[in-house]
Amino acid sequence: MIDVRNLSKRYGRHTAVKQLSFEVGAGKIVGFLGPNGAGKTTTLRMLTGYLPPTSGSANIAGYDIFRQSLQARRKIGYMPENVPLYDEMRVKEYLRYRADLKGLKGKDARNHMNEAMDLCGLTHVRRKMIKTLSKGYRQRVGLADALVHKPDLLILDEPTNGLDPNQIRSIRNLIKRLGETHTILVSTHILHEVEMTCDHVIIIDEGQIKASGSPSELINDMRAAGKITLELQADAETAAGAISRLDHVKKVTEEDSPDDWTKFSILVDSGMDTRERIANLASQYGWPIRTIHRHEATLEDVFVELTRKD
Repeated sequence: MIDVRNLSKRYGRHTAVKQLSFEVGAGKIVGFLGPNGAGKTTTLRMLTGYLPPTSGSANIAGYDIFRQSLQARRKIGYMPENVPLYDEMRVKEYLRYRADLKGLKGKDARNHMNEAMDLCGLTHVRRKMIKTLSKGYRQRVGLADALVHKPDLLILDEPTNGLDPNQIRSIRNLIKRLGETHTILVSTHILHEVEMTCDHVIIIDEGQIKASGSPSELINDMRAAGKITLELQADAETAAGAISRLDHVKKVTEEDSPDDWTKFSILVDSGMDTRERIANLASQYGWPIRTIHRHEATLEDVFVELTRKD
């Protein structure tokens, strides 16, 4: 559905996007991630034909976005980060207007508009003025706009920006439903949502791809240390020294504890679980254990490791 080859964008001496190459297969939900200023929005704007590239190519459903712009854009539904809406129009009027701009007429326009409103849960507010809608419903109107011409590809830039947790959950469920019939490229900072929603993840930083794969693949391949939290009754210095000498233990740090139990944060080699060795050591020394917990790696851990500057 998307085929990007050596895509670059420069602004004077600043290169915002550097030689990006990736593919997105039909029917996939792909998370496009990166810190602020990484080049995400610039890339999305090039894919939608809003910005011309400095070099490289991009094809949408077989059409070159720059040489066959109209054909390619007919395949795309784009929802920008800050959805531009006409506050003085009613929801139904706005979507009919947008359908008309996208070349839909008569019965086709009405049917497409009604279907988009139904998919996005807008039917019961179709006669309301847009200015009276909550942030969550305004996002839904923007999504219905992107859907009204039934595109094969949806490109969503921060679709949950500014929403509360309940609204985020609602939009997440909607995106998952839409993924059954559309290819979706979604840019967001909410990594937990990506982990729950996306089949594939692309992480970029400083205009370049740092990692690409399924959420589980990226987590399993992560180089960062694992972490174990331990609470026990022992002399802190003695326990820290003994634990630090165990195989695969990288660092032992004492943390504040509200009572007379000693608490440690223990970093271990990636992919290693040293809890059994720690428990055996505690039994050997006669140290009672209250808590021993291994923290599972998340997509957020992968993101931080790949993009942190320290």
